[in-house]
Amino acid sequence: MEASEELNRLRWRCTRRAMLEMDLLLGGFLERRFSSLTPEQAQAFVVLADMEDLELWPLITGKRECENAVQAEVVAMLRDVRVK
Repeated sequence: MEASEELNRLRWRCTRRAMLEMDLLLGGFLERRFSSLTPEQAQAFVVLADMEDLELWPLITGKRECENAVQAEVVAMLRDVRVK
């Protein structure tokens, strides 16, 4: 699969969420920050984007902690995203 096709699939997963807040957060992060991530952080973001909103939202809001250190780095970055 081509990189652009993979990115389009990831974009779809980030912007077609059950929660509008997650659409805006993940979609905004993908557009503004994804290209600057390390390969490990990019893979962690993909794993997070594959999570259901009800699993991911508590991580974003700090009600649950990430067990994976790289995912925790990405979640911290997600918390800093400013949604327009």
